[in-house]
Amino acid sequence: MRHPIVRILSVALIAASVFLAVLIDAPQKSSAADSLSTSVIGMFPKEVGEFAYADLKTARKFPWFPQLQDQLLPSRFRQFEKFLASAGVDPNTQVDELAWGGITTGGGKGEDVVGIALGDYDPAAVEDHFKRQKVPMVEAHGYHMYAFGSGSGASDIMFLFMDSNTAAFGNRTALNKLISVRIGDLPSLMTNDSIFPLITDTNGNGFIWAVLNKSYTHLAMQQLIPQASQFPQAAAIINRMHAMTIAVEGDSGVDAHFQAVCNSPDDANLLGAAIQAGVMMRRYQESQTNPAMASALDQVQVQPSGDRLKLDIALNQDQLTALIKSKAFVVPM
Repeated sequence: MRHPIVRILSVALIAASVFLAVLIDAPQKSSAADSLSTSVIGMFPKEVGEFAYADLKTARKFPWFPQLQDQLLPSRFRQFEKFLASAGVDPNTQVDELAWGGITTGGGKGEDVVGIALGDYDPAAVEDHFKRQKVPMVEAHGYHMYAFGSGSGASDIMFLFMDSNTAAFGNRTALNKLISVRIGDLPSLMTNDSIFPLITDTNGNGFIWAVLNKSYTHLAMQQLIPQASQFPQAAAIINRMHAMTIAVEGDSGVDAHFQAVCNSPDDANLLGAAIQAGVMMRRYQESQTNPAMASALDQVQVQPSGDRLKLDIALNQDQLTALIKSKAFVVPM
């Protein structure tokens, strides 16, 4: 399985565009983000291990969207964007809110991704186009899943309309599970006692936010602070972590807030010290070749609080602009 943040961004077309679209300077102070409806959260399967939300309506107010999209979107999903646009679906104008999740498969070695895009659509017109173009279609409980690709491959992305305001996308298996939840055949994410309470707490706290379960948290920590594992005890503490939440806000710059749920206060204190040392090491390394990243790392604040470890990053407009110019957000193809 790929690291969760980069992996989700590279699989979910709209999500990929939005996640970094909010990491830019807003023209004025932004209002608090609206909360995602529990009716949407309740569409997702119980076994979702990473759940995230993006407020696209707010994100469109930010000026650097095209540059960030160019850096972030893998070529396969540029093709998927053209595929949707050819049928009259424009994610950049028609989608207001996006929620997506990851489901581990194959004993934790693989993953399915599924998402819901809320907006204003014309399903009949789009489906007519797909039919004329003979796009592969699979029917499940009355829903038509259209394939980007052959429709038979495990990694193929599929797309469907639930109604004129709700579109869904993702891997075929995950979409089938989402449909089964909708018709009452499978339990929903709202019955997941490990992450649904954290979703409730995080919902509405930023333009984008995410909640990760235990396994996704371990992967995220390896991605966010790879140096921490080099310190004694840090790897064992990371393996004992229970969950993580992420929230991104913006006004004159951007504030990103990470909160890890550790196994104990001692674990939070020890891991906080290891992360601070890792950030200092990374900052020294980046100062030799990437001053923009070094400047960003200067803004990292680490604060243990009981069994929680909080990591905050506040970047101003100049720092964000420098990061974009340095291609810091490029996702490997």
